[in-house]
Amino acid sequence: MTAAERGAASIWLRPERSAVGRPAQWSRAEITQIALRIADAEGLDAVSMRRVAAELGTGAASLYRYVLTREDLLDLMTDATGAEWEPAPPTGDWLADLTAFGEQARVIFRRHRWLAGLTMTRPVIGPNGIALIEHFLTLLQEHPAGLEAKMEAFAMLNGITAAFALHEQADHGLQARNLAYLGHALTSGQHPRLAAFLTPQAQLPHPEEPADRYPDLIARVLTGLLGPA
Repeated sequence: MTAAERGAASIWLRPERSAVGRPAQWSRAEITQIALRIADAEGLDAVSMRRVAAELGTGAASLYRYVLTREDLLDLMTDATGAEWEPAPPTGDWLADLTAFGEQARVIFRRHRWLAGLTMTRPVIGPNGIALIEHFLTLLQEHPAGLEAKMEAFAMLNGITAAFALHEQADHGLQARNLAYLGHALTSGQHPRLAAFLTPQAQLPHPEEPADRYPDLIARVLTGLLGPA
């Protein structure tokens, strides 16, 4: 395999480390854990090949023997978080099982605040991701929907959950300003259909205490995609 071919192939289809040079000092898992620690503490922008190498006490050139690019490192980090799920066996209530699956994702997104954005912009499938898909399909093994619909449901569950996680991270000050302007717009008389959304008795939600509609919303989406069992 040429250098170009190695770079184009998934990192999990490449050797753990370069075949030349000194014996391996680290594993990909160890390198990934250092990158995760940096991202959790300082954000994704702080993760660089040079910074990770410095944490290992070596130069960036040594790190390239294990990971060719920063993008490879990001892929390893994303997939590593998939190991944090605690798969539960099917209960017989597929919708409750999938909602619980999504709730676990929300916990992991809160733990790694950088993860939701990376999931949306750089989706990746690695060993842990494959295991999660297999578990998701196991939860739906008795559901009559076709495999294509089930895979669509998996993608939508991930996307909506990541979007919820990003919303939770939004600046409360910005949310307050948006809600204030919305209230102004609704009283202008220029947007009757939007104004009809709120009854005279209704109130705009407090930006710091949003109603958690995740279970209800995800249930409607999944039911719409998969249909009744």
